[in-house]
Amino acid sequence: MTVGIVVVSHSRALADAAVELARQMLPGRELAVAVAAGTEDGGLGTDAAAVADAIGQADSGDGVVVLMDLGSAVLSAETALEFLDDDVRERVTLSAAPLVEGLVGAVVVAASGMTRAQVAAEAERGLAPKQAHLS
Repeated sequence: MTVGIVVVSHSRALADAAVELARQMLPGRELAVAVAAGTEDGGLGTDAAAVADAIGQADSGDGVVVLMDLGSAVLSAETALEFLDDDVRERVTLSAAPLVEGLVGAVVVAASGMTRAQVAAEAERGLAPKQAHLS
C-alpha cells in the first residue's frame, strides 16, 4: 500500500494537467492519485462530496494527502472531512503545499513508500527550490 493523493481544483483541465505532469516523474508506475475538480457540467468549481469520494478512491489504508488550488477548494476539502468516517478522517492530511510543485514531489515520495507525514512534508517543500532560485 502507498499513501494516496487527491488533487482538488476548480478546473478539471488544470487538475488533469498537473496529474499528467506528475506521472511523467514516474513513467510506467501506477500512482494512487484521484481528482476532484470542476463541476458536473464541466464548469469551474469544487464539490465537497466529490472530494470525499476522491479521498475514498485514493485511500488504500495508508492515508491520503489532499492538495488544493485555492479559495473554495480549501473549504470544500475541509467540508469533505465531515462526510468521512472517523477512522478515514484520521488518515487524511490537508496540505498547504503549492498544487503543481507539491503534487510532483508528493507522488515521487509516496511511490517510494514513505509515510503520510513524509509525503505531506515533501509536498509542502515543493516551492522551496523556486524560492531559493529567485531570492
